[in-house]
Amino acid sequence: MTSKQFNLTTDPWIKVIDRQTNHEKMVSLIKLFEYAADYRQLAGEMHSQDLAVFRLLLAILTTVYSRVDADNQPYEWIKADSKLSRNWEIDQEEIDLDDSKDDLMNTWETLYQGGRFTAAVTQYLKDNADCFDFFGDRPFYQVTKMDYDAVVPAGKRIDTHTGQVAVRQINRQISQSGNTPAIFAPKSESTKDDLPLDELVRWVITYQNFTGVTDKTKIVTKEAFSKSAGWIYHINPVFAKGQSLFETLMLNLILDDSILNKANWEPKLQKPVWEYHSINEYVQYRIDEILPNNLAELYTSWSRLLHIEWRDTGQPTIYSAGMPMFDRNNAFIEPMTTWKRDKKTGDYQPVIKSLSSLGTSMWQKFGQYVNVYHDDKVRTPGIVKWLWKLQDQDLIKPEKQLVLNSIVLVSGDNQSSQMPAIEIMDDMQMQTGILFDSALTESWPIRIEDAIKVTQVVGADYRHFVSEISQIRNIDVRSFATDMSAKFYERLNEPFKKWLLKLNYKDKNKQDQRLIEWKRELNGIVLNAADEVMQTSSLRDIKGIPGKQGLINVFTAKRDLMYNLKIHLKLPEE
Repeated sequence: MTSKQFNLTTDPWIKVIDRQTNHEKMVSLIKLFEYAADYRQLAGEMHSQDLAVFRLLLAILTTVYSRVDADNQPYEWIKADSKLSRNWEIDQEEIDLDDSKDDLMNTWETLYQGGRFTAAVTQYLKDNADCFDFFGDRPFYQVTKMDYDAVVPAGKRIDTHTGQVAVRQINRQISQSGNTPAIFAPKSESTKDDLPLDELVRWVITYQNFTGVTDKTKIVTKEAFSKSAGWIYHINPVFAKGQSLFETLMLNLILDDSILNKANWEPKLQKPVWEYHSINEYVQYRIDEILPNNLAELYTSWSRLLHIEWRDTGQPTIYSAGMPMFDRNNAFIEPMTTWKRDKKTGDYQPVIKSLSSLGTSMWQKFGQYVNVYHDDKVRTPGIVKWLWKLQDQDLIKPEKQLVLNSIVLVSGDNQSSQMPAIEIMDDMQMQTGILFDSALTESWPIRIEDAIKVTQVVGADYRHFVSEISQIRNIDVRSFATDMSAKFYERLNEPFKKWLLKLNYKDKNKQDQRLIEWKRELNGIVLNAADEVMQTSSLRDIKGIPGKQGLINVFTAKRDLMYNLKIHLKLPEE
């Protein structure tokens, strides 16, 4: 239906929260960037959707401000036909690596202090409006019928009506495939495929980032490949959150990406997906499985070629074809993930949250976000390195409360589909001076890690206690202990986050005192948890049962717990 029109630059489609009214409103790309300081945050249907849209916004900003400065002027080391032309290159005769870093950081500082994005962003969107037309000759985040048919098997072309993906599957609030109905979906069966156009745009962007592997069609390649899930779906996302959408975007706007991989660094030609000369060029690039070397391209990477046919009723029919995905191992261009090291190969892989690790909060994995002991084998998330650079250059103050957010869409256990099972959102907040205290000894991160370690030891003590209780009650030990341990850590989340929030980077001489304060609070929490277990005691629990070293009952179990707490907490007398 060529009569349809919807351009993301001027038509409202992004949901935001207004800071003054706290009401939701919908804005276009141009309006969002012009008034970003007036919005609190994105407000889509899911946090995962917000994350996908957020990375798209960052791709636009990274593209613009890697070409022009805060005065809307091209850097001296940039050559282009016009200020924001797609045909631009780095002038190797003019470039000085150190000076270029300074230029980029000066741009960031001027923008941040000015509290707004400049006219260059609006101009870029106007100049490239055809790339953001959802129904254009090259529809946004889609391909034409001709381009789709050119790269899929003959038996999967559009006219065969195969390879379809229902709207209810792209909508990650439902995520219903053709085989398994979503019983607890927020829509009735008859309306699961109904979406207003603005919401469809948001879900198409989301689907490219959080694709499962249920679809059957793949593009034609010389070598066989397995369909891959969306890029963000298989990382452990982390980003900084500010007090406004403008600040959140700025804190995550990495202009000097040398912090991601310093080896042989040079300024990159930012290339979001819409700046490829043709779909065929992009497809070939993906067939070669080349890891993007720039953030704009990474943030806009597709997992699928999508084509949308529009019925006379106005409803879309969506066709999807899988493409090869570049390797996630050692993909350090990705700044928004934690990493784990494969001890056998030495490769670094993004951490992936699973259903079995749902109960593990960010603070429990503090060492994945901060290289506490300056270990060369620990890989810090790129966004944390960037925030450290901002603090090191005094662009954000050490007393600033820094919020690290995590949004994870966890897939189910069925690897043949990898459909979403649950969305997890977490955060931890502390002063910048606390997070980036770089003292080799007695630093705040070391103290925080000490607090976490003793918490884990006490957590093991509590698990031993509830395991004894389950033995006394003659119930399944593993099931009861796992459930009670999870509830114990859940009740630790808020107190530990509050403890982090209270830490002051100036109190270097009070580190021992702050650690003791947490130990005392931890002691109270575990004793309260134990008392709650004992309050449900039966006559059998009181009488006890024979153990390896004599009679055990709820009182001996509590006695053992208190002894362990005394040994492990080493609390001074009050």
